[in-house]
Amino acid sequence: MPWRSVRRRAALAAATALLVGAAAPPAANPQGVGDRLFPDLGNPGYDVAAYDIKFDYHGNSKPLDAVTTIAARATTGLDHFNLDFSGGTVRSVTVNGLPAQFASAKEDLVVTPSVALPAEGLFTVVVRHSSEPRDPKDGGWIRTKDGLVMANQADAGHRVFPCNDHPSDKARFTFHVTAPSDLTVVANGRPEGRTARGANTAWTYRSEHPMATELAQVSIGRSAVVRRTGPHGLLVRDVVPAADRQRVEKWASKTPEQIAWMEKKVGAYPFENYGLLIADASTGFELETQTLSLFERGLFIRDDIPAWYLESIMVHELAHQWFGDSVSPASWSDLWLNEGHATWYEALYAEQKGGRTLDARMRTAYEQSAAWRTDGGPPAQPKPPEPGRRISIFRPGVYDGGALVLYALRQKIGTAAFDRLQREWINVHRDESATTADFTALASQVSGQDLREFLQDWLYGTKTPPMPGHPDWKTAAKAAPKATPKAGPKTAPKPA
Repeated sequence: MPWRSVRRRAALAAATALLVGAAAPPAANPQGVGDRLFPDLGNPGYDVAAYDIKFDYHGNSKPLDAVTTIAARATTGLDHFNLDFSGGTVRSVTVNGLPAQFASAKEDLVVTPSVALPAEGLFTVVVRHSSEPRDPKDGGWIRTKDGLVMANQADAGHRVFPCNDHPSDKARFTFHVTAPSDLTVVANGRPEGRTARGANTAWTYRSEHPMATELAQVSIGRSAVVRRTGPHGLLVRDVVPAADRQRVEKWASKTPEQIAWMEKKVGAYPFENYGLLIADASTGFELETQTLSLFERGLFIRDDIPAWYLESIMVHELAHQWFGDSVSPASWSDLWLNEGHATWYEALYAEQKGGRTLDARMRTAYEQSAAWRTDGGPPAQPKPPEPGRRISIFRPGVYDGGALVLYALRQKIGTAAFDRLQREWINVHRDESATTADFTALASQVSGQDLREFLQDWLYGTKTPPMPGHPDWKTAAKAAPKATPKAGPKTAPKPA
């Protein structure tokens, strides 16, 4: 049905409701999609198709003026619905062009449209709000020395814009950002043009593939954009502090060959472009935001990191474009699918470039795995985040512990079947969210073996199973001191 027709009918129904007296809005309560680690995250009742977000930047310590437009489909009849949002002040909300009532409930925005939404009906929500840089430990906007970048993992997208902030609901994004003309704006996806507006410039970027909210990225600052060509003509664009352009080039220039290396392992790069976003900020992590991975400037100007080690960190975030970005986790308990795979390719690259053998790394991981399971839970059933430390789910057990599961699987089914599985995983679930059960089913199909019991023990067992082919490998006799939450190369590295 054309949108104009929908709006006419909605307006008529709203007028009728006003004549007979509208019911009071329901109580404002937070909702969630049942994520075991983040119970209030995401919202039931609808699927988002697209976000169109406008930001007006006034300085990195000031709130941005913003308008977020969400196109969605109701999966059930809705007399109200929730959005995740806690990052600013809401000024107004409309649904299908009509004013809607709204109220806050913890980190949710509860919206009551003038006209109830029918099941399977399309609807558009427009929220006018501020978007406020706050405490960086909570994620969302991160202040740099000359602007802002985003770091939304795992649950901080809603600290920037209203959304369905769960990786199970991916959508396409368009960003329109207005900033002073002496600054450069870059975001996920392809540039769609820029327009001068007095002393400011308005920039537009659009993603060609659906994206999880935790992977959104907007960079505003005094940046240089360095363009180069990757495999098959792929556009590679790096966003670097303008003053450091030459200093970081020796590292940034390696990206095309790293993409080619990954393509030989798992197939064609899954998106429209790629690049490094090197931010002049101290975050304590690196992050795989889609098509534009976020790195700390300090990582590239240190002189105490071996080249193979720094490059393996770059490959870790690059590998996430396949594992975590193109194929996203259906729940945060599936995080090992992201981090285990990224760590796997990081380790393979380190073996090839630095002579650090995969077998040696996995044997060390095996020794420590019992402690990791005790401290943080099994790889596919991590313990909830510690109070006040949302990113504490990023523990060693989902990184090297997740890679150890993949190593055991390769030992079980053989290298040829394992390599086919990796490619099939990307092909079957490209642009989707997928579960650990999906991975187990595909591994069984590709290998011709029933791997349910094998992977159940490795992914959910409280004890580390014996390693196929290595009966002499033993876990540590005593648990190590409690591991510090980390994010693989999402934490500043200290090379051995």
